[in-house]
Amino acid sequence: MKLIIVGGPPSVGKTSVIIHTINNSGINKSGTTVFKLDCLVANDYEIYKKNKIKVITGLSTNICPDHFLATNIERVAKYGLKNKLNYIIVESAGLCNRCSPHLRSFLGVTVLDVLSGIHTPKKMGPLLKAADIVVLTRSDLISQAEREVFRTRIRNLNRKAKILEINGLTGQNSQTLGNLFKDATDFDESIPLSLKYAMPGAVCSFCLGEKRVGETYASGNVKLMELKGFPNQ
Repeated sequence: MKLIIVGGPPSVGKTSVIIHTINNSGINKSGTTVFKLDCLVANDYEIYKKNKIKVITGLSTNICPDHFLATNIERVAKYGLKNKLNYIIVESAGLCNRCSPHLRSFLGVTVLDVLSGIHTPKKMGPLLKAADIVVLTRSDLISQAEREVFRTRIRNLNRKAKILEINGLTGQNSQTLGNLFKDATDFDESIPLSLKYAMPGAVCSFCLGEKRVGETYASGNVKLMELKGFPNQ
């Protein structure tokens, strides 16, 4: 069984990339389940269903989606083994650029929209640095020079990742990603599941439901900005 994590910011085309990859690379759909992890609502069920791809949705609601993934990924893997799946593809909400859903020993894919701007790679943090594969969408809408700049900025942060350009509408080049899926490391229960990067610390009064804002009401893991004339107590 292959365990593959696909992350990236909202609306970059993660779902389209996954569907095209499965459809165009001969991956057995009956042995594949996509776990769609989102925050408040997931609208992709019908799209997967239309393409005859089984999907299970998990909503993190008031929990950070990457913490939700880290808590549930072992259950997801056990589900796959119990049901004798060939592929488990986890589509993560990935809303926090400081977090990363990618696991050691298992394939991690990060999807980026090149229209988000050439400075985007610098803002991605572990979500980009920990990826084994970086997929660029909407590349056909920018010039070759702009694509090269975007690629260079990715390379400055992650020199090992394979960079692919996939058309989210037509699926062009998705077969290449499918071949990488097929070559991914098989899941082994003896290999401990662990994140490539630690989650950021966020145990504070606001995590516990505090709505009033400001230093007076902040407690726990708190970080204050350095401002001249405003010493940190």
